[in-house]
Amino acid sequence: MTVSTTAGWYLRRLSRMGPLEVAGRAGDTVRRRRWRAQPPDAPSVTGARFTAALPAGTIAAIPPDAAKRLVAEADRLMDGHAEFFGVARDDLADPDWWYDPKTGRRAPGGYAFDVPYRSEDAAGDIKQIWEPSRHQYLTVLAAAYAITGNERYAERVAAHLRSWWTVNPPLQGVHWISGIELGIRLLSWVWIRRLLDGWQGAAGLFEDNAVARNQIWHHQRWLAAFPSRGSSANNHIVAETAGQFAASCAFDWFPSSTRWRTDALRSLDRHLRANTFLSGLNRELASEYHGLVLELGLAALAEADAADVPVPATVRLVLLRMTDALAAVVDDRLRPPRQGDADDGHGLIVDGTGTDRWASLLATGDAVFGRLDWWPEVTGTDVRTPLLAALIHPSAKARPNAENEPSPLHGAPAAVTRPASRPAHFADAGLTVLRGPDGIWCRCDGGPHGFLSIAAHAHADALSVEIRHDGVDVLADPGTFCYHGQPEWRQYFRSTLGHNTLQLDGTDQSVSGGPFLWTRHARTRVLDARTSDEGVSRWCAEHDGYQGSVHRRRVELTADTAELRVVDEVRGPRRAARLAFHLGPAITADLTGDRAELTWTRDGETRSAVLDLPGELNWRAHRGESDPPLGWYSAGFGRKEPATTLVGTGFADSAQPFTTVLSFRD
Repeated sequence: MTVSTTAGWYLRRLSRMGPLEVAGRAGDTVRRRRWRAQPPDAPSVTGARFTAALPAGTIAAIPPDAAKRLVAEADRLMDGHAEFFGVARDDLADPDWWYDPKTGRRAPGGYAFDVPYRSEDAAGDIKQIWEPSRHQYLTVLAAAYAITGNERYAERVAAHLRSWWTVNPPLQGVHWISGIELGIRLLSWVWIRRLLDGWQGAAGLFEDNAVARNQIWHHQRWLAAFPSRGSSANNHIVAETAGQFAASCAFDWFPSSTRWRTDALRSLDRHLRANTFLSGLNRELASEYHGLVLELGLAALAEADAADVPVPATVRLVLLRMTDALAAVVDDRLRPPRQGDADDGHGLIVDGTGTDRWASLLATGDAVFGRLDWWPEVTGTDVRTPLLAALIHPSAKARPNAENEPSPLHGAPAAVTRPASRPAHFADAGLTVLRGPDGIWCRCDGGPHGFLSIAAHAHADALSVEIRHDGVDVLADPGTFCYHGQPEWRQYFRSTLGHNTLQLDGTDQSVSGGPFLWTRHARTRVLDARTSDEGVSRWCAEHDGYQGSVHRRRVELTADTAELRVVDEVRGPRRAARLAFHLGPAITADLTGDRAELTWTRDGETRSAVLDLPGELNWRAHRGESDPPLGWYSAGFGRKEPATTLVGTGFADSAQPFTTVLSFRD
């Protein structure tokens, strides 16, 4: 990154801040300078105790198959093997906490706020360095100890924590830069202490250990001083406040604990509401962050009930709405939309490989709030659900009453009404799901361009569609792949061309000012949304992202014929157009002229469909191209694989609509 680019980015970023945020950040700068000159000392503590243990019988309630997966994962970690964002590591038996195996670089030391963590050349891939230090792999090892009683897991956890605390003293190095990292790390430490409660060395590792107390105090002091502000108050602030709240409940050892707990709970309540539409969907319109915020909120709620700390009824209400919304939007295989950014971030990990994250969240929602009749069935098992459910007071559960009467919610000023049938159109979020036979699932995007002024995790995907058949991506959202260090790939995966929508004049609908910054947002409005389990479902929306032109799209799903029809219109002058359809990685395409024959295999059975494309455009298939990027699918952060993208080029104007028809065959 050049100096001029850096200066330009800061100016663009400053332009998206309000006066209060600017003043707050100026205060942060002064505070950082003062902390450098006068490193604070943690207060002395005597008589610290840990009282937030799991209730008796909790571990016995863990399903055997979930426990087996967890222990298998723990054994792999004990052998030093792990994978973070597509990069395999064999050094986790004795990790180098500042090393990035992807680039081979080590982050520089020194005062935390001087570390150039945004530069991959200077510090390596920062997410590769930060992820192990969230210590979520240590919660897995601690859970393995709780399940098996084998002390080798506990001893490894203790060794790694002592190593980390030694190498990362307060305010020194790369792990003291980002609040979300400190918040999630605190939440991990709370659960590590809880899961190691039966081990004879647990107290000596935590409450009787001056080094541990010093780290816990400094983490909380940091979070109290440097909260994410204004345009950055998205999922990060939820993680910060959830971790702060959890630690101040479970590690209630310091003079400031009561104040920290009160302030964190107030902030958590405020930002859970601010980050969530009334419909229950996350305002960032990024599905994986919906999952992250829901996990963090449920973990904080469990901590409150474990410590008998009353929480505002609005906290439980937001989490209830988020859970119902998740149940509403998943497909038949319990997969949510692939919308917006996704970085595989989790709030709490105590499960092994192969555990379905979304099934786990719905199982927890059932245990905490009660499932509704229209919820999809959850057949998988997990470790996390019985652990969280054991801590949340039974009186806090909101069970639906008969005949869809309002459900009581503990602490609420009035009864809470939950949806009588499965919602399909979320007007505030602009998300609509059309469903058809044989698991046909179509997400239509007519919502706002992300959250807050920078819309950090948004993609330029207005009016895009995402279509699946029995859980298989047919027309896919390609995903995210990366955040830092590879700007051309970051730009591609969040671009308009990188989604199933129409691009005009080779430009994005919204204007990017950096990898987490949009300086102009396309405005979208939904004109029609009629969803039905039978007959024809319809959706229509438009956006103004192309100045001087309006792109309008109509989608119709006919249940009887299993046919989807997409009609694109451009109202305005004649402009160069590219219409993209990204196929999932399992789809094989045979393109002849303006017709593509699609085939794939599901559960050993061959499936097929026909995609009839607009004949007014010239069509070409792209796959795995890198200069420039085109034809890729990212199943998870740091991973990508070739997939076929069909791109039609030509011109669009008011007189020429484009009609695409996707027909599924029996």
